[in-house]
Amino acid sequence: MLVVNGQFPGPTIYVHKGDTVFVNVHNHGDYGLTIHWHGVKQPRNPWSDGSAYITQCPIEPGHNFTYEVVFSEEEGTLWWHANSDWTRNTVHGAIVIYPPHGFSYPFPTPAGEQILILGTWFTYDVNKVIKEILRTGKDVPISDAYIINGQPGDFCACSKEMAYRWQVDYGKTYLIRLVNALMNEEFFFAIAGHDLIVVGIDGSYLKPFTTSYVMLSNGQTMDVLVKTNRSPGRYYMAGRQYYTDNLFFTGYDKTNASAILEYRGKYDRLSSPFFPEKLPSYTDYDSATQFRKRLKSLASKEHPIDVPRNVTTQMYITASMDKIVHNFSAYMDYTLLSSLNNISWVNPSTDVLQAYYRNLSGFYTLDFPDEPPYYFDFVADLRDDSTHPLKGTKVKVLEYGEEVEIVFQSTNLLNASDEHSMYIHGHKFYVLGEGYGNFNSTRDTETYNLVDPPYLSTASLPVKGWLTIRFKANNPGVWAMHCQEGRHLIWGMNTVLIVKNGSNPETSIRTPPPNMPSCASYPPIHKPLEVSAE
Repeated sequence: MLVVNGQFPGPTIYVHKGDTVFVNVHNHGDYGLTIHWHGVKQPRNPWSDGSAYITQCPIEPGHNFTYEVVFSEEEGTLWWHANSDWTRNTVHGAIVIYPPHGFSYPFPTPAGEQILILGTWFTYDVNKVIKEILRTGKDVPISDAYIINGQPGDFCACSKEMAYRWQVDYGKTYLIRLVNALMNEEFFFAIAGHDLIVVGIDGSYLKPFTTSYVMLSNGQTMDVLVKTNRSPGRYYMAGRQYYTDNLFFTGYDKTNASAILEYRGKYDRLSSPFFPEKLPSYTDYDSATQFRKRLKSLASKEHPIDVPRNVTTQMYITASMDKIVHNFSAYMDYTLLSSLNNISWVNPSTDVLQAYYRNLSGFYTLDFPDEPPYYFDFVADLRDDSTHPLKGTKVKVLEYGEEVEIVFQSTNLLNASDEHSMYIHGHKFYVLGEGYGNFNSTRDTETYNLVDPPYLSTASLPVKGWLTIRFKANNPGVWAMHCQEGRHLIWGMNTVLIVKNGSNPETSIRTPPPNMPSCASYPPIHKPLEVSAE
């Protein structure tokens, strides 16, 4: 496996709010890659965002690059990961962001804490398989298991009796930092016999609420408290996929990943641990929806919120799975792709940030649309329909300080509607609402939460549904906006937001570092990007 410092998951980065960290990445692997700091705003510093072909070219094998990771408003748990194809499957780790020095949590200080990273396991080098899939356009492989801190747990023969264990004392309150580092899936998680108190998500605090389970969107992080007030014994911490794709397909990964919470003390350790009875089933749409409805920002004096009220840019973006005819050397065939507003992203040969900063033409165009080219019943059974997406490198330009509202709409093209974990680099956003069906601008806006909406960097677009977010474009730079799920991202469910400089140096992009990874192994910088509309 491709790993960092011989560890899987990789090392945890510990910081306080407002710190700056320098991370020197030496690539001794076989793949070019970048490292992204998921959920970190990086004010004015897109050069260290680590988005392949968007803010930098990959660090080639045998080379290194030092990232300057600037923490600003974040507080809680985030994560870092590779950002090239599927290298993040094994190249990832947690980021723990403590309150500023001299400050405390907005809840009683826990007796201890535990990081639990939820991941995907393949019994082979999945990066080689993905490289071939990118060439042929076929579907991605199904994982062999899900894991917690590197182990599938007791329900897989290969790891039975090797499940990750966490020892606790009776009568304490602990903080669990959850990271959904899976390649494609949203995930349910629960602890047998113990309620969870959710206090934070994506590096922001929430109004605390008690629940028997949680659901994490792909790429999300969550902070939960657990009180160890049960009879001393062993209890499974377990999770399973939340499956939202076509229900006619039943071959998805049904692994129950497990770790063990075990009390210190004397009791019968030969008996099997208890399993969480309230862990939702794989396709429990209602449990996922009801959980998300409970997410509300803490909205306190120490942690205020600022929901944009004067929207200057409105976008309506469809997220679709689709197909396109591809001309192979010896035959024609359909290949799978995904799109936003019917545009399937194509990586340029030189990263967008470098081309934008140096005012180079021919690498991207400025015409990503504010709405889809066609309107129809997006959530109907569209098994054989296609909107003939275009492949291109189209970006959206925003003025500094604009207040932006985006309504994401899931479509059911190819009868393949699925939940999408929508993520924006360089900005966090308020989730005003979500719902099932086609978005209705009259009816659905009445349901918006403008008082205490959750402040996220990654949010779930419901299957056959819609999601509305708002944010202020106050971070100049070049920032990716995409579905976090690996299969959708490599197929093109991606675009770029360029936020222009403000009126002074403090609101403008910083100058680039002198050692950005070279794009020399790609076509010359003056060569125009070839965009096809097949």
